[in-house]
Amino acid sequence: MDLPDTATFPSTPLSGHPPRCGVVDLGSNSVRLVVFEGRGRNPLAIFNEKAVLGLGRGLQSTGRLNEEAVPQALTVMARYYAVARAMGADPVEVLATAAVRDAENGPAFAAALGQRLPGVPIHILDGEEEARFSADGVLMGFPSADGILGDLGGGSLELVELNQGHVGNMVSLPLGAIRLSDRAGGDVVKARGIAETELSAVKWLSEGKERDLYLVGGAWRALAKIHIAQTAYPLSIVHHYVLRREEARDLCGLVMTATRRTLERLPGAPSKRLQDLPFAAVALRRLLRVTGARRVVFSANGLREGWYARLLPQAVRTEDPLLAAGREMANQFGRDTAMPQALMDWTAPICSQESPAHTALRKAACLLSDIGAHDHPDYRAEQSFLRVLRQPGIGLDHHDRAFLALAVALRYEPEADASWLGAARMLLDSAAIRHAEILGAVLRLAYTLSGGTTELLSRTSLHLTDRALMLRLAGDGVFAGDSVQRRVETLASMLGLEGAVETA
Repeated sequence: MDLPDTATFPSTPLSGHPPRCGVVDLGSNSVRLVVFEGRGRNPLAIFNEKAVLGLGRGLQSTGRLNEEAVPQALTVMARYYAVARAMGADPVEVLATAAVRDAENGPAFAAALGQRLPGVPIHILDGEEEARFSADGVLMGFPSADGILGDLGGGSLELVELNQGHVGNMVSLPLGAIRLSDRAGGDVVKARGIAETELSAVKWLSEGKERDLYLVGGAWRALAKIHIAQTAYPLSIVHHYVLRREEARDLCGLVMTATRRTLERLPGAPSKRLQDLPFAAVALRRLLRVTGARRVVFSANGLREGWYARLLPQAVRTEDPLLAAGREMANQFGRDTAMPQALMDWTAPICSQESPAHTALRKAACLLSDIGAHDHPDYRAEQSFLRVLRQPGIGLDHHDRAFLALAVALRYEPEADASWLGAARMLLDSAAIRHAEILGAVLRLAYTLSGGTTELLSRTSLHLTDRALMLRLAGDGVFAGDSVQRRVETLASMLGLEGAVETA
């Protein structure tokens, strides 16, 4: 349908949005612009565009940037500059990595960029700087990370030792997927020996034995996507995806020995990375051997998020990302910012024996418990479930996502056999499912009594004895109707107790 002639559209960026910032990751294989909005603990990318150019392809033999890719890169970068400025991003910076720093014509390329991106700092990172940015980004999503971090680009592999959230040894090796392929002349068998030699020389990598190996980089994320598709995993999110050591070795073995035709047929395999995947698999399998890591943990965070982290006040940067994500969603979708703390206090009597980890999950569930308030009544449970399961919060592993999504959905009392609940139940064991069901039931009771208001909730309280769950009502404005009685009895039954209601 044609719009009337009087229709008008804004020709300038919308005002009033939170502060924005933009970073361009200028790598050996791809160039990516990310624009973040806000300065919260969980980076919110509102624009994310990548161009696979292969700027560093052939660098090993020529010593120069790929001459065919340079004009394309300049064009793409001019577009990114226009997009970032139009979106009101400030600051905007370019971080150039291995290809630009190692190429003979890297300085000339950076100078040409400077002419097309006036006022935009262009930082050519050395290997240690690149490793540190990557470590800062990973620690945004894994504050207590313990093991070895590997960030695989096209030109280099950055390795960092992480000790309970603290950065230790760092090194940058010429083992990026493109460079390893070039050094080996495209021969996977030869690439194994090159990777083995380079990695074996880094003695501190053995400190990764029986610890985690944190993986950053597009080629390694592509391996995760293949495994997710192969196994019909119920959550298509790479960040926090985990493989046991044996699973990772088997996946690498498959990709290393596959023909291009076979790789093309693998579900989830990205077409633009097919030629690099075998060499990414070589680097990972050799790294598993040298470190002795017990499992691999994939991170979508890396250099770009590390750059963003440096813009944050220290108080924000050190927040718990799980609870920060809950607060952000509560502020955006909830009705009363005081309700989560009131719920924490109200639910405490039935959670007196919980572990610190369970306390954190209960806090997060209380924060998220009202995020469906403004949705259509028939879809509040499902919308809340999907909103939590797929939220952009970077500190939630897949178990936490599933647990919180299930607990919050059950607070709205959906059909027990709703098909969309299956994803969460597949990710949780029976004990976690029961825990989520109890938490959902107690939150449902709280909202039934209070209508989502702290004033009415404060006139009620839960009390636990060895044999009974008692709900006490003040009597002024809160009454024990059939729904309240039924929900008390349901919750009590879950706890293996008798349920009772007492009115003052």
